Amino acid sequence: MSDLRKPKALLLENIHPRAAKRLAEAGFAVKSLPQALDAEALRREIADAAVIGIRSKTKLTDEVLSAAKKLSAVGAFCIGTDQIDLGAAAKRGVAVFNAPYSSARSVVEMVLGEILLLSRGVFAKNRKMHAGNWDKSAAGSHEVRGKTLGIVGYGKIGSQLSVLAEALGMEVHFHDVEEKLVLGNAKKRRSLAELLKISDVVTLHVDGRPGNRGLFGRREFNLMKPGAIFINASRGFVVDEAALAEKLKSGRLRGAALDVFSKEPRGSGEGFYSPLQGIDQAVLTPHVAGSTEEAQTAIGAFVAERLLDYAQTGGTLHSVNFPNIQLPKVSGVHRVIHIHENIPGMLAQINKVFAAHKANIVEQYLKTNESLGYAITDISPSDSRAIARDLAAIKHTIKSRILY
Repeated sequence: MSDLRKPKALLLENIHPRAAKRLAEAGFAVKSLPQALDAEALRREIADAAVIGIRSKTKLTDEVLSAAKKLSAVGAFCIGTDQIDLGAAAKRGVAVFNAPYSSARSVVEMVLGEILLLSRGVFAKNRKMHAGNWDKSAAGSHEVRGKTLGIVGYGKIGSQLSVLAEALGMEVHFHDVEEKLVLGNAKKRRSLAELLKISDVVTLHVDGRPGNRGLFGRREFNLMKPGAIFINASRGFVVDEAALAEKLKSGRLRGAALDVFSKEPRGSGEGFYSPLQGIDQAVLTPHVAGSTEEAQTAIGAFVAERLLDYAQTGGTLHSVNFPNIQLPKVSGVHRVIHIHENIPGMLAQINKVFAAHKANIVEQYLKTNESLGYAITDISPSDSRAIARDLAAIKHTIKSRILY
């Protein structure tokens, strides 16, 4: 089969080569690009793609997705999916998968390292050493044992950080808008204000929901203990960087480490600006908390397998916008996929088509969410083209296909 006839997989933003290798082995023609694309270029590239893999910089808006006539699935090779219009993808029958666990350990290790190094004043001493200044002093250098860590957002990353920080002897408190299973001896605080007032270190691990925009500003920094440390490895739009810069310059806060920013370049080598630049107490890293070789290898494998499972069996386990179904691959049948609006009576109409074509149902699965119905039916060998045509003609159908 020539590459022109193979389904296209478009991978952007330096996704690990393991993903490209796995997709190519499964019969995709893979195109990999090192950077994110602007909307116009993305519309051109996505027009003939069957699947697309992205990270955090690529924006899959409703407008961009409208150009993707062949697209069946999106792989977010990262934790967050706020860069994707999940509703627009769902209404076009495009399943979205992410990697909710694969980089959590890497993020936690980096945050924990920053807590230790900022508490000891290592970054400041490092700068002095490079300038030829030997400053051997214990002043301002502290152990983390016995200090209070305040975690804002007790999800996959925050809860794992909680366990490791407690093992170092820190007293862990957290605030989350949802009820979460508490690990170890961590204590939940009823309000963000209550948490900030007691914490020696505050670290943010919130998700990308719109309500978190501007969550942390001048008011919140004023509530923190004088001399506290602040870390953000969640989303850039959560923090008012100018307000943080003001508190660092005034000495109100001892130090800060940020891995995410309100405005980030689309790729390596592009210019970057933040009001935190040039402040000795501010440690800035280019959105790399989850970027270890171990994490990127794991993410490349995990998301690629989710995309292939969907392409080969119709399984939607771990999809963030489709009902989740895990399916075996069955021989000797036709597998029919039908994605539709979630309204009553759709399964009866689907089965009416099978009956009209005298197709015997071997197995059938249906699962729904708030907006979608996802039906998978294994039928005896029949006129699959005619069945696909009649299924597509059912009112409220979003997408239907014969998988095999």
